[in-house]
Amino acid sequence: MNIALWVAQVLLAVAYLGSGVMKLVRSRAEIIASGSGNWAKDFSDSAVKGIGAVEVLGALGLVLPWATGIAPILTPIAAAGLVVVQLVATRVHLKINETKTLPVNVILLLLAAFVAIGRFAG
Repeated sequence: MNIALWVAQVLLAVAYLGSGVMKLVRSRAEIIASGSGNWAKDFSDSAVKGIGAVEVLGALGLVLPWATGIAPILTPIAAAGLVVVQLVATRVHLKINETKTLPVNVILLLLAAFVAIGRFAG
């Protein structure tokens, strides 16, 4: 089980780190122009940067506390926070009728829930 949780944690961390860094380094206009960022039209520049920061912090929280043994309770909390991120992302995508990304949202949500439950259970 520990190996499965680590695999999920690393996959999630890579996905959220990539997504979060992209939101932090690219402008909102660039994200919208990419074709996969129509959701950003409904958010301010600072909100998009904030979402990126949350994703980067979540990615770090998935791995670093558990790996270092320093405040390991932060790992399942980070995973639970990313469940919330995906619930909101799913709602946003449904609101703008952008259904092609929903399978990715659901997979990320389920992986984050798996990590949260698995790590909270010990």
